[in-house]
Amino acid sequence: MASGSGPVSALWTEINRCGQNGDFTRALKAVNKILHENKDDVTALHCKIVCLIQNGGFKEALNVMNTHTKSLTSDMIGFEKAYCEYRLNRVEHALKTIQGIPEQTDKLKELYGQVLYRLERYDECLAVYKDMIRNSQDDYEEERKTNLSAVLAAQSTWESTSADLGLPESSYELCYNAACFLIGQGQLSQGMQKLQKAEELCRKSLAEDSDVTEEDVDAELAIIHSQMAYVMQLQGRTEDALQLYNQVIKLKPSDVGLLAVTANNIITINKDQNVFDSKKKVKLTSAEGVEHKLATKQLQAIEINKALLAMYTNQADQCNKMLASLQTQNPGHPRPVLIKVAQLCREKHTPKAFHLLLIMFEGTYEEDIDSAIDVFTQAIQYYQSEQPGSAIHLSLVREAANCKLKYGRKKEATSDLEQLWKQNTNDVHTLAQLISAYSLVDQDKAKALSKHLPSPDTMSFNVDVDELENSHGATYIRKKAAKVVGESQPKEPGPEDVKKKKKKKKGKLPKNYDPKSTPDPERWLPMRERSYYRGKKKGKRKEQVGRGTQGATSGASAELDASKSASSPPTSPRPGSGTGTATATSNAVPPRQQKPAAAGATRKKAPQKKKKGGKGGW
Repeated sequence: MASGSGPVSALWTEINRCGQNGDFTRALKAVNKILHENKDDVTALHCKIVCLIQNGGFKEALNVMNTHTKSLTSDMIGFEKAYCEYRLNRVEHALKTIQGIPEQTDKLKELYGQVLYRLERYDECLAVYKDMIRNSQDDYEEERKTNLSAVLAAQSTWESTSADLGLPESSYELCYNAACFLIGQGQLSQGMQKLQKAEELCRKSLAEDSDVTEEDVDAELAIIHSQMAYVMQLQGRTEDALQLYNQVIKLKPSDVGLLAVTANNIITINKDQNVFDSKKKVKLTSAEGVEHKLATKQLQAIEINKALLAMYTNQADQCNKMLASLQTQNPGHPRPVLIKVAQLCREKHTPKAFHLLLIMFEGTYEEDIDSAIDVFTQAIQYYQSEQPGSAIHLSLVREAANCKLKYGRKKEATSDLEQLWKQNTNDVHTLAQLISAYSLVDQDKAKALSKHLPSPDTMSFNVDVDELENSHGATYIRKKAAKVVGESQPKEPGPEDVKKKKKKKKGKLPKNYDPKSTPDPERWLPMRERSYYRGKKKGKRKEQVGRGTQGATSGASAELDASKSASSPPTSPRPGSGTGTATATSNAVPPRQQKPAAAGATRKKAPQKKKKGGKGGW
């Protein structure tokens, strides 16, 4: 604190008292009076920046720092600058600022961990929190463990890789993140039990504060309830999930990420039904600031669902525009292509749709066969439930089997081939493919199936061999053996036989034949081997043969509505935020470090930061 005499000294005393009471608005007024007398007072400038940050004036604070770069060096206000950039969602700038500060203090490491989390660099973020927990001795260990558990939950949700570090579950935030971790691993029942425990701990914790109302409790439980609804949705309990989602929406939580995730999941349940409700809910997914609250995969899932909704509401131009944007941003993602196929089907362009599917599987995803097979599986499952045994259903099964066989997935192809063969047990070609596939994975099964092959007699065809050999294009003609009767000797030709002999016809000469000219001695050689051959002349093009598209099928079914096959799973809220729900698209709110409330105070206990996780889409 700077020293001074007279009025200036009194102003510093006022600033000190206001800072201790948390009255930063009044403190800012006193600081401005000091700067009016001395605009370059470094301590006063620093105090002004702190007061602006405490009042949420991040832009103003950053402007002060940028205006006084000569007097305010990075080692003096580096943390404040990085924090303002982080709060203004300039996360890349914040990372650069942090990396440029020579001394890495504990509070700077805390901010560094939050920045890495927002950038979805989870491995680096995990290392930062592990180091801080191991080397720090203060009152913030539980907050750091909460943030660490949020990182683990995010890894489990988005990267499907994470390790259980055996963290405690002493708070409802820790318990919530543990639930998200289990849900990300596919352990839905265990995850639901953890969520119920987290709700119980939350109610118990808030009940200790007499100033907390029932509305406050419901608001704090919103993220837990939304995550419960997400688990119900994954378990197929859509009615229960929808009821719980709508309860969260009615609370109008302040977390726009939570609202977006919950609304998105409702849309995934509605699908092509209740589109009026979906059109209202989709507005919540586009609220200001949503892009800073959600993970990349959540935002991607929301955009996919917007395109599907546009298709369901017959907004073809808008749907195609969204799909073009999605394909540009995610060139390897199969769902935009599948939605395009569905849109073509709705427009009765079935051959184009089927052709696009073939192109996608044979070309676009050669380096990502798993994605191609996944899309095939979704399409097949849809037609299995809606139009089993239809022409398009069996065509998709056939193409899926061919794709798997082409890339050596014979074990996976057996189920498709069996399904096709059961539809037509007289299909010898499919049976042969099935036996060939099983021969490498299950020889006993291959032998058993080979018994169904027809015998050579039944497979013979009524073919006249002589006629076939004498036909145009035959390369070898078998000479017929003369019939021998007894031991009779061949009869010498008589005069009658001589008369019967026909005269040889003279061969036809070329039209341009000149009897005076000498025939070309090399005329029996191929043109390329003749001594005077000089090659073909350039500039002449052969006529194009075979115009039109390849692979187009005219025998597709009358209806190829693949719209419902282009569905992505619902999203769960991102692990880690103090408020927010685990809905179809998870909220990616970074961990916030909060100092525990003073002991004995009746003020409301500030919830620790927890992060939400989940996947999104139909």
